Amino acid sequence: MSMTPGTEGELRAGWASRGAVRLSREEQEYKQKLFRKLVKVMDLTLLSTLDEREARLQVQQVCESLMSKESLPFNAGVRQRIVTELQDEVLGLGPLETLLADKSVSDILVNGTTPIYVERHGKLEQTALRFDSDAHLMSIIDRIVSSVGRRIDESSPMVDARLKDGSRVNAVIPPLAIDGPMLSIRRFAVERLGIDSLIEYGSVSPEIARLLEKVVKARLNVLVSGGTGAGKTTLLNILSSFIPPDERIVTIEDSAELQLQQPHVGRLETRPPNIEGKGEISQRDLVRNSLRMRPDRIIVGEVRGGEAFDMLQAMNTGHDGSLTTIHANTPRDALTRIENMVAMSGYQLPPQALRSQIASAIDVVVQVERQEDGVRRLVSVQEVNGQEGEIITMSEIFRFDREGVDADGKVLGRYVATGVVPGFHDHLKRRGYDPGLEIFQNARGVRSWI
Repeated sequence: MSMTPGTEGELRAGWASRGAVRLSREEQEYKQKLFRKLVKVMDLTLLSTLDEREARLQVQQVCESLMSKESLPFNAGVRQRIVTELQDEVLGLGPLETLLADKSVSDILVNGTTPIYVERHGKLEQTALRFDSDAHLMSIIDRIVSSVGRRIDESSPMVDARLKDGSRVNAVIPPLAIDGPMLSIRRFAVERLGIDSLIEYGSVSPEIARLLEKVVKARLNVLVSGGTGAGKTTLLNILSSFIPPDERIVTIEDSAELQLQQPHVGRLETRPPNIEGKGEISQRDLVRNSLRMRPDRIIVGEVRGGEAFDMLQAMNTGHDGSLTTIHANTPRDALTRIENMVAMSGYQLPPQALRSQIASAIDVVVQVERQEDGVRRLVSVQEVNGQEGEIITMSEIFRFDREGVDADGKVLGRYVATGVVPGFHDHLKRRGYDPGLEIFQNARGVRSWI
């Protein structure tokens, strides 16, 4: 029996879409036996010198040669699956390879040796795939983290890393993970979404899209707020695409996910401490350093701590048009979280002075949400007006009005303009990016059926 090497990616993706039938106990035991033989007859270190196609072909040929010497009770399909799983073990990430080949998978969640879960189209699904043992899972975790120069052990039981394709990885092992190692992978979007895609999906209205494009081009400072998996980074990528190509952009991230296409982009990424606990480079360090790099705009993937204050300073001192995201459930909560981050960073600013900094730095807050039907949707656009007394005032410009859920579980609703003309409208006009007053007065709304 022989397999066509060029079809293996398609084969794995096909298994993923069918639930990835798991090998029986007898088949698993034979696979492990074959793996031990494979290690004895092959110098696996030499495979790293070959391209992936040639390396997979060599593993396949050796496996088929070894199997041909035995009388096996397995049909051709099972033998093929055993060979492919061994190729994945030797050259890739074991059972994860099947899921990584499936473009519909956005998240992969591993909890010890229990079945692996994935997210498809905003919904969690249990697969038939699992790791054979905690040791098996640990070997794959070690392979991932060591490839990016990081480590994970009892003294450092949590780690962030990323795969070659840019997918974000988080691993937690015992003693923190009580029931065995845990692995979470946020897939890197191979196909970049544009604003037209969000309109098509019902995630944003054409009027909101038009306004956001003008807002970015006119160099207003934008904060994207939302919960985990709500689509903050996706929207940040799309907003960044509106930045003119003649501007210098510096991006700062914990794990590089942004996919800016402009020609003049400087990408910075944080560094964790080494084994001795030294050498850490935080987002705050990078934000401060970026100010010396002559950026026209600074984009911080997500503000989480003391860098919030430095980001405010940058926005207030000539780096207008900057963008960032934050974990928060409402636009008001987003500003409160920034206030708390600055307060916890050690700066002893009076609350009124701090709120004044926030109000003058941030122009627009965009709220995104992953709704129960799995759709990630922009639900509010608000302007930060300024400060009255000790209160930061805000005005909602657009919102998504829910109307219910249909028989298929899809959220129904419409985007409506509130009728408020934002104070920054004059700024847009002066910059030559007037979206037209009519978009703020569109009371009919745009119905979303997706």
